[in-house]
Amino acid sequence: MKKTLDLRSDTVTRPTAAMKEAMMQAHVGDDVFGEDPGVNELEQYAAELFGMGAALFCPSGTMTNQIAIRVHCRPGDEVICDKLSHIYHYEGGGIAYNSGASVRLLNGDHGRFTAEDIAANINNPEDIHLPLSRMVSTENTCNKGGGSIWNFDQLLPIAALCHEKGLAFHLDGARLFNALVETKEKPADYGKVFDSISICLSKGLGAPIGSLLLGDEAFIKKSRRVRKVMGGGMRQAGSIAAAGLYALQNHVKRLKEDHKNAHLLSEIIGGSPLISEILPVETNIVVARIHPGTDTTKLLAMLKENGILAVGFGAGAIRFVTHLDFNSNDLNDFKERWNKTVSVL
Repeated sequence: MKKTLDLRSDTVTRPTAAMKEAMMQAHVGDDVFGEDPGVNELEQYAAELFGMGAALFCPSGTMTNQIAIRVHCRPGDEVICDKLSHIYHYEGGGIAYNSGASVRLLNGDHGRFTAEDIAANINNPEDIHLPLSRMVSTENTCNKGGGSIWNFDQLLPIAALCHEKGLAFHLDGARLFNALVETKEKPADYGKVFDSISICLSKGLGAPIGSLLLGDEAFIKKSRRVRKVMGGGMRQAGSIAAAGLYALQNHVKRLKEDHKNAHLLSEIIGGSPLISEILPVETNIVVARIHPGTDTTKLLAMLKENGILAVGFGAGAIRFVTHLDFNSNDLNDFKERWNKTVSVL
């Protein structure tokens, strides 16, 4: 039986043998009491990596983002972000539900915007009719932007503006390391710019679960309390923390392989008359817009029949995400199955 090529997300990865061994060897304690040595080691490693005061281990990136918003904002405040942002689209309305905040959406470039865009959308704090602009959130890479990478120099004036206006500056860095292996920037560069950073360990880095929230010690102290309120306090979590630490120490450089495979995959599908456009492929995400005459739901179903799993990505678009369980040898299988599928549509 041929391997199913699961390209729905980089969250479908399974722990490698070496990662499983690290998990088996982990020492554990009670993390809510601050006594899990594996969690403590992971948090300390990440904080030092980014040059930030502290880190907090959480079950998911949605939780780390939502905790950050809850700590930065009060009910009635407003979050400024791009219209493609994950915190707006894919976190269950959590900004309103968890923080009682509203959202100001920007119309950026594949999820990226400028300091001028921000300046034009900061509410007058003296106008009682308007919510208080409280924080700015960026996403790097931007999922709905096709894995688009921010230019670091574009972030600096935004950070300066946020500092000037008293706005918190948050980074949804779920796939930040995908950006870093392309730009050669360092995590500590980002630690100097943002008030808070969320990174995901269970996407391209390949851990089975977990994300980290980073900030200064006072921010993380408040975040730990919010994590508890949200039900995110974990007990003997050292085993999964060990997977996250292994991922940070061993799986970052190999992300380049995923990016190469994404480019090659985009070339395979790009020649099909079914595809009208492919967003620029900068990392491991391939977003293809389907020709208006093609039924996207039918295409996804037929791909599934032929052993390829992808997801719909808004009206008339599908997404493929490469990862460590999809290697260069799988590309030949993908090409054969893709051609078989489109030949009958």
